Amino acid sequence: MHLYHCNRARSMRVVWTFEEMGLDYDVTVMPFPPRVLHKEFKQVNPLGTIPYLIDGETEMSESAACCQYIVQKYGPTDLNVLPDETPAYGEFLNWLYRADATLAFPLTLVWRYTDLEPEERLSPQVAEDYRIWFLARWRSVDTVFADGREWLCGDRFTIADICVGWSLMFSQNLGVTEAVTDNVRPWWDRLQARPAYQRSLEV
Repeated sequence: MHLYHCNRARSMRVVWTFEEMGLDYDVTVMPFPPRVLHKEFKQVNPLGTIPYLIDGETEMSESAACCQYIVQKYGPTDLNVLPDETPAYGEFLNWLYRADATLAFPLTLVWRYTDLEPEERLSPQVAEDYRIWFLARWRSVDTVFADGREWLCGDRFTIADICVGWSLMFSQNLGVTEAVTDNVRPWWDRLQARPAYQRSLEV
């Protein structure tokens, strides 16, 4: 497998999954945004987005889907949750898709309007609005850990923790420190202590 990757970007979810499973993979690390700073990448992925995973004839660009593909194709692994594990399976899928569609999306707009746009287009008000939006939706994570559980679903560490955990890391990189609540902090500490997490930061 070959992965196109940018440091600490969504593609880190895929690297982390590889590292947890001990799989062999090749990686091309590019500056962000690659569509501007590594223009030849658009010959590989015309959208210019990362991650971009190539496995034989399979090519994928959605980070949570890449993680799901890896655990299903190269398992069995406890990182996956199977359909006969109810209700954990439904929770598992919901967290996988929530990680990007609900949690990472508003953070990308915080980043865009505080850092990425030209100075004349920066908008502190837009950034603050989406920061509040993110924190309102992040309450779902805080709530799930209010009962003292260790992981998001299935009574074990899974790629749902990887995908949502990356969204939390992204929030911290943007200074949205309120996301690490008293309920969330023990889970966040466990994630950061994992050797595969630490290795993925070094890739």
